[in-house]
Amino acid sequence: MAVFRNLAAAVLILALGLPASAAEVMHPHRGTCLTKAEQRAAVATGHAVPLAQAIRTLRSHKNRAELVRARLCRRGDRLVYVLTLLARNGKVTRASIDAATGALLTGR
Repeated sequence: MAVFRNLAAAVLILALGLPASAAEVMHPHRGTCLTKAEQRAAVATGHAVPLAQAIRTLRSHKNRAELVRARLCRRGDRLVYVLTLLARNGKVTRASIDAATGALLTGR
């Protein structure tokens, strides 16, 4: 039992020490997304605009699709809100908002 606990602790330590760039190599199209606690800390320290501001940016570009999911992720050296949207015609799309500035990056 102690061996299992030590192995589990070692795996956890290695997983927590995994740099974002290594995770991006495994999933280059996604980057790595922050936990809820990391998201709150990023907004509190000014590294990211609040999600409501990112949504306002999206709406200002005449996008009226329903927001299905919102994630705050690392892409390279920046933070990006990845918004998953459901259009009235049933099509699922994604939009990316630069979390530092609140500017729309993509709307595919």
